[in-house]
Amino acid sequence: MKVLFVCNNAYNPGNGLSVSIHNTMRKLREHGVDARLMAVRNPDPEGPQPDFPLGHFKFPIFEPIIYANGFAYAQIDRTKITEALEWADIVHIQEAMPLENVVVRMARKMGKTLTGTFHLYPQNVLANLGFPKRNFVTPFLLDNWRGLVFNHCTDIQCPTSVVRDYLSSHRFKARLHVISNGIDIPDEPVRATSVTPSPVVDVLCIGRMSAEKSQNTLLEAMRYSRYADRIHLIFAGRGPKEKRYRKMARRLEAEGILKIPATFGFYSHEELAALARKSYLYVHCAWVEVEGLSCLEALREGLVPVIAEGELIGTSVFALTPESRYPVQDSRALAERIDWWIEHPEERNRMAQRYADSARGYKNDKTIDALIAMFRQALSEKK
Repeated sequence: MKVLFVCNNAYNPGNGLSVSIHNTMRKLREHGVDARLMAVRNPDPEGPQPDFPLGHFKFPIFEPIIYANGFAYAQIDRTKITEALEWADIVHIQEAMPLENVVVRMARKMGKTLTGTFHLYPQNVLANLGFPKRNFVTPFLLDNWRGLVFNHCTDIQCPTSVVRDYLSSHRFKARLHVISNGIDIPDEPVRATSVTPSPVVDVLCIGRMSAEKSQNTLLEAMRYSRYADRIHLIFAGRGPKEKRYRKMARRLEAEGILKIPATFGFYSHEELAALARKSYLYVHCAWVEVEGLSCLEALREGLVPVIAEGELIGTSVFALTPESRYPVQDSRALAERIDWWIEHPEERNRMAQRYADSARGYKNDKTIDALIAMFRQALSEKK
């Protein structure tokens, strides 16, 4: 089975979509599937390159914003696209951008089987371009994605049940499969570490610092927490909002609300795992998120989460108790949840093991088996 993955930018280490694509392709190859990639060339000439490389198209006006968010649009090279499509048995779409519009049209003319993964909501894209949460462009963009790309796929991978319900309610015609993007899980069960909330409470927040990730909600929650003077906020990630969030943290320190300066940094996977093991809580603030693998990777280490819950947040399915959820962008409610966990250390340490065990259900091998079954079903019907 030869599966062609199609996306724009697959070489941004801070981007969850890029990470999940490479992890999925690696595991597919380990399971005997010939998976190859068509994408923009890796800007690092010493790094790995896509099997079918495309040039970088610099989008007029918006390119500085796009670049700041770690994205790149591909040039549409029909010769290269034809070469890739002729090779493939299945064309697996990762986005619904102009590149994918052209690929879908060409693939249909060649009689290729089309499948896809729904990695992004329209709101993910528009938030990074400066659009407000509610705007007139979202319905138009969703109609475009559905009509030009995803409704030509026989099957769509939905990373969470929240995504499946969203696509179903918006008239997507393909078969919808709830299949996590998956994470690496050690063979031996993780033994969660007991952590005390005294004298310092380490609260970890992982994610690109951008509009839709809403890390400002966690900073604002410190104004309402009874234990803000003991809390050490750790922000792991980078992005266009980093300067603003650093400034907000400094203001909280100047006002005497935060006694321990917040930490900002970009960390390797190994460093993030170590931070998760020593932290007391993990907070996920995004108001739009298809899955949130960074949260799942924190749970794998036995870290108890507090996750925003809303219509467009798939991450909230990982929460096992009401105390691990709060209404999206409600900083007061988030402060109440954080305070509750600080006041109940025994429950926190008991739940740490439950969360570590729950993450095992998202092991890569399980998700890859389900994905291969989806591919086989799509191929058999095409024949």
